[in-house]
Amino acid sequence: MLPWLLVALSVCARPSTGLPPRHMDSVVQIVEALESTDHGFTGTVPELARALGGCSTPGCRAVLGEPPDVPPAPPTLSHEQWLLFTQLLRHDTAAPERGAVLAPDGSTVALGPLLAGIEVGLKRVAGWPVPTVAPAVDALYAVTIAEALGTSFLLARDGDGNRATLGPGGCWDDVDDPQNYTLLGPPSPVPDAIANGAMDGVLLGARLARAPIPLADLLRSYYGTGNGTENGRPPSSYRRRDFRVLTGPGKLEEEVAAMLRVLRVLSPTRELLEDVGPEEVVAIARQAARDFTEVYVECPAIVPRCMWGARPYRGTPKPLTLPLDSVYIHHTFIPSAPCRTFAACARAMRAMQRFHQDARGWDDIGYSFVVGSDGYLYQGRGWHWVGAHTKGYNSKGYGVSYVGDFSATLPDPDTIALVRDGLLPCAVRTGRLHRNYTLRGHRQMGHTDCPGNSLFREIETWHGFKVSTKLCGVSRGWKFGALVCEDRPRGCWSGWVPGKVGSWSRWMLVMDPGPTDAGSNG
Repeated sequence: MLPWLLVALSVCARPSTGLPPRHMDSVVQIVEALESTDHGFTGTVPELARALGGCSTPGCRAVLGEPPDVPPAPPTLSHEQWLLFTQLLRHDTAAPERGAVLAPDGSTVALGPLLAGIEVGLKRVAGWPVPTVAPAVDALYAVTIAEALGTSFLLARDGDGNRATLGPGGCWDDVDDPQNYTLLGPPSPVPDAIANGAMDGVLLGARLARAPIPLADLLRSYYGTGNGTENGRPPSSYRRRDFRVLTGPGKLEEEVAAMLRVLRVLSPTRELLEDVGPEEVVAIARQAARDFTEVYVECPAIVPRCMWGARPYRGTPKPLTLPLDSVYIHHTFIPSAPCRTFAACARAMRAMQRFHQDARGWDDIGYSFVVGSDGYLYQGRGWHWVGAHTKGYNSKGYGVSYVGDFSATLPDPDTIALVRDGLLPCAVRTGRLHRNYTLRGHRQMGHTDCPGNSLFREIETWHGFKVSTKLCGVSRGWKFGALVCEDRPRGCWSGWVPGKVGSWSRWMLVMDPGPTDAGSNG
């Protein structure tokens, strides 16, 4: 079954009362209204969220204490705003993604772990004493990611190996008025929305612990507004990089193990760990931290087809045989300008798909992946299906295209690194690309200037870039020179060399791109 045609497994039902969009903008407006006047609640907004069920798991209660009583509806909020806020914070163990909203950068964020991390930051800056939980834990990680991650891998320990521990992602019904969120695979305790909310909770909690700032201002500055602005990437699009820097090696494993030890002594969860020894706790924490880091920190985020509004594939796609040997780098040329927001990149994807399907008659957008300058990769044909990007070589490698014309300029450094340091190493680690893969520019495989002179010079410096070449003799007299082949990293040469007495032979270096496959478009 095609990844983009998976049947919905979990849906946030659309209310019939006309609620505000499930968008971070709506949350910011609610928080701003609560902070602007006396909202009839003596605590902070995160404490109000906890009263509504945003931190109701045993571990979170042990760290932050029992939640306050639910207050009456604050007079500063409309009925629809209060209803939305209560729905987003109502904890549902079976469907944790129900408390999620769409962020301006196109990612989906669960409010529970986000606001729990923010509460820890606010308490720390106010002089909150270290929680008296034994064994000791870092409260910031405990209430955001450590409990959910440890529990997920603990529950999978006794299964048949088919229980999901991380993911999946999902899609919204309408990115302009998001109400329904549908998962794209089997649910787990840590879907993408929880992972994003947890990482944001750690980052923003750490930010608040250094200096207080009104919560509405903090959220607005971190996420941006609308579906992004042309003023640059919002900090939320750097969450994976920033979480890696803040967390450091070994920290996540340490905190997951500590939280599992806490859960062992709590009455609601004691039975789950009664036959789990200390060494197994460490092993579970190590596996959980390693898998989470690979999926959500080391590998880049990829926007699924349903989020950018893809048309259906025409016909029947051909599966790739993994791992592949090659990667081919392109630029789109048209659109010629880099896309710097989720909305702009989604428009570019739809435009390219229309052109490829309607003008060129292809089955789908040709590229495997497309690179936006908004911090995200966009799924084209994806990991598993033959593309239409490099004629004659589509089944041999992935086609990765940067949005823009990079004949005379380069993509932003962060955008270059998204593929060079993110996608390609991730593809190797996950078994989709051979470790000794070869990387080439589109121009090396056909008559084209793609990916532009500037970008081509850049990729010549990347790991895996290699040009197979042949040094060939061409007769000038009555002697044809012998064929000599060698590998060079780049460039072509020509000149004159001595032949037989009284003659000269011309030699030249020509590129040999390697084996081809017939019958593919691109």
